[in-house]
Amino acid sequence: MTTVTNNKLYLHKVNGERSSTLHQVYEAGFKVTEDYRESLPDMQNAKESIQGAHVAIQQVGVSNFKLPLTFQTRDGQTITLETSVTGTVSLVPNLKGINMSRVMRTFYDNKDRVFSLESLRDVLEAYKRDVVCEDACIYLRFSYPIMQTSLRSNLQGYQYYNVVFKGMLDRNGVFRKFVHFDFVYSSACPCSAELAEHARDVRGIYSIPHSQRSKARVFVEIHDNAELAIEDIHDHCLVALQTETQVMVKREDEQAFAEMNGAAIKFVEDAARLVYQQLNRDPRIKDFEVACAHLESLHSHDAVSVIAKGVPGGYQAGFSDFDSLIC
Repeated sequence: MTTVTNNKLYLHKVNGERSSTLHQVYEAGFKVTEDYRESLPDMQNAKESIQGAHVAIQQVGVSNFKLPLTFQTRDGQTITLETSVTGTVSLVPNLKGINMSRVMRTFYDNKDRVFSLESLRDVLEAYKRDVVCEDACIYLRFSYPIMQTSLRSNLQGYQYYNVVFKGMLDRNGVFRKFVHFDFVYSSACPCSAELAEHARDVRGIYSIPHSQRSKARVFVEIHDNAELAIEDIHDHCLVALQTETQVMVKREDEQAFAEMNGAAIKFVEDAARLVYQQLNRDPRIKDFEVACAHLESLHSHDAVSVIAKGVPGGYQAGFSDFDSLIC
């Protein structure tokens, strides 16, 4: 039985023999001693209180804790960006849980370094020491700026790209590193373009082929001894797809963009194969998967395609989260 009276909480034993009075007050001056800390209960190690099946958990940890992290650009400059961090580890069957705050504290121990894919290895090794696990994984999500120059007027503006750095360290000490990169572009439909020209040529009818904002999400795994900058992935996408959306434009740029779309018409199938061709030429890239979505202006639905390199045990073109490609 529990009652509250005059800001005091009274807890009564079931047999009614005695009660204890707990004062509802925050002791701002209370000092924690080592003995007191040792007396605190630790439910993470209470294996006798595990609920459900006593089995291993592949991933457990903390998602979306944010802090400013410093990254290095391809030209050697540094940039500080708000970053969302997800850190997970595996959990053996005989442990109830992990110390979640230790995942964050371990990462914060490394917060002042310049982050790269390779530096994730150090954080993951620290996770395996501090949290006691077999496998560890970390994701860094951020928006990365690259300066873009307009097509003909030479205006400049920042284009921002959604990027994920992912690192994995397994129980055998094998480290793997990945990048996810979003590229937004315009796609002009080849079928619509031909039909529009047919209407002009045969019937003298002014027609406009449809085009739409589109997105390619690129997933790449990088060879262990290789380095691949974010700008390198952007270059691959730009060479493959050409029609990246623009930041700053004047009329001559808008005209140039229309011309560029006419010169680089593409179905969603074409887009996937074009990006495949570029990524497959880069010896630094071990494996990759590309998901494209063309947000149709003709239809009420979107056209999508997914392609993978085809490495045994690697990406299997299993991407299905197409709603996340809406842009």
